[in-house]
Amino acid sequence: MIHVGTHGRWENIIFQPTQKVIQSAADMLRSGQLVAFPTETVYGLGADATNDDAVAAIFRAKGRPQTNPLIIHVPGASQASKLVRFDARAERVADAFWPGALTLVLERTADCPVTARASAGLSTLAVRSPNHPIAQAVLQASEIPLAAPSANLSGHVSPTTAQHVGDGFDGAVDMILDGGPSTIGVESTVVALDRATPEILRPGAISAEALADTLGVAVKTLTPSNEEMTRVPARSPGMMRSHYAPRAEIRLNATAVSGDEGFLAFGDAAPHGAAITRNLSEAANLGEAAGRLYAALRDLDQSGVNVIAVAPIPNTGIGVAINDRLGRAAAPRS
Repeated sequence: MIHVGTHGRWENIIFQPTQKVIQSAADMLRSGQLVAFPTETVYGLGADATNDDAVAAIFRAKGRPQTNPLIIHVPGASQASKLVRFDARAERVADAFWPGALTLVLERTADCPVTARASAGLSTLAVRSPNHPIAQAVLQASEIPLAAPSANLSGHVSPTTAQHVGDGFDGAVDMILDGGPSTIGVESTVVALDRATPEILRPGAISAEALADTLGVAVKTLTPSNEEMTRVPARSPGMMRSHYAPRAEIRLNATAVSGDEGFLAFGDAAPHGAAITRNLSEAANLGEAAGRLYAALRDLDQSGVNVIAVAPIPNTGIGVAINDRLGRAAAPRS
């Protein structure tokens, strides 16, 4: 096995995902260690979901509340069906969107091997099959379900590069697999299918309209103003009011900006005068904007400004997910 140090600078634990490195990562995961790996959404902090100590290490490393459940990653529907009760609706959406940026919340099976800690003691479990070759290679090589929340400190800006992961942790991660920038850039859509009406608990790249077309029924979308968002434990990850937050204060729907603010622009109608500007997409492309969102927030935050003004973002398609993340980033900090 490749020796991987857990002390000193984080560069020493970032590896290019060769076949040998993938196998080493799988061995480490099976032994209870933490491995960060890329997915198409954001980088995940992986651990053996059947190992209670390994899952506890995720919560410690992230400083994550134990009442905030984790998403369990599997290669596909056949492995997921051993963990959760797959009904016809689950089969339909998995056939349509897996592997991909969609997480399903379903009732656990009676003999589900995933530790209760991973689901915050709930009777449901969130499961996903990622559409990324490195994530799939790690899952196939390890042959275990992997709990893998975003590889960042709890409540902070999510990571979309291996460097972002390293910047957030100091000795808490055993290996980081470098797969380059995440392509989608925001976390998966989470849809709950444990009730009569399908509910989106967290918006993402898979829209409510696409899910409704697949299911043939209307899909409800919860928003941060719903009482559901204050439930403890949360029904799924990504439901905290304050989340995805940089150090700086976030000011939304800004059409003017002052000289001491950073500006997160969208499109070509950016006001002048900001201390620093980063444009999510000069072409006003929402997919491009999603892919750049977290890196741009990090960049503006590291510039030292105390306020980041954000241009209005169209609330359509993946723009719904962008606005969800920005709204939580702007929420009062707990």
